[in-house]
Formats: sequence, C-alpha cells, structure tokens
Amino acid sequence: MFRRLGHVALILAVLAASGLHWNLLQTVAWTTMLADHLCTASFGEAIEKTFDGKHPCCLCRQIAAGKTTEKKSDFSSSSKKLEFIAGGLVLVFNPPQAFTLLTDRNCASHERAHKPPTPPPRDFFA
Repeated sequence: MFRRLGHVALILAVLAASGLHWNLLQTVAWTTMLADHLCTASFGEAIEKTFDGKHPCCLCRQIAAGKTTEKKSDFSSSSKKLEFIAGGLVLVFNPPQAFTLLTDRNCASHERAHKPPTPPPRDFFA
C-alpha cells in the first residue's frame, strides 16, 4: 500500500516539476472558453476564437503570467556560475608482475571431434 502511494507521489512530483499543472489549467481554460463561445457563435467560429490567441480569457492571462514568473525565477537561479576544482586525479595502470598462461590439460577434445549422429527422417505427413 505504502509502496504504491510512494510511486503515485513520485509520479505527481515529476509531472509538477515538468510543468504539467500549467497544461492542465490551460486545458480547463480552453474548454471553458469553447463552451462560452459556443453560446454565441457557430462551432467553427467558436473553435477559431478559442485557439487564435487574440481573445484570451482571464484564466489564460493568469496562466501566461504564472508561466513567465516561473521561468524568470528559474533563470535567475541558473545564472549562478558553477566552478569545479580540478583535483589532479592521476590514473596509473600497473600490470601484474608475473604472468603465466595456464593450459587446460583435462580437455576432452578428441571426444568432440566426431560429428553427432544424424537423426532419422521425420514423417511430416503422418
């Protein structure tokens, strides 16, 4: 139970960090705008007024302001310069002092030198 709750919380955190909440709010705003425009215009005109960007509702303006505020705060925090100190790491590869090649004396290769027996033909039409 707790594991599943942790997975759901992790997924929600990732979606919130990626800005999905703004997309969900924008979808609600567009749906509301489309419903409002359908009361006074035809379907094609309502679609055009909703998505042309020339007739934003108050929720669309608030979403745009929220997005720009969020982007400005992200930009100011990322403008700090990161400095990495070179530690002077040196890699040294040392070969082993004594190297001997071991041979496999118990190899039964003469047993494997013969071809395996061929199986009898199978009757496919039986």
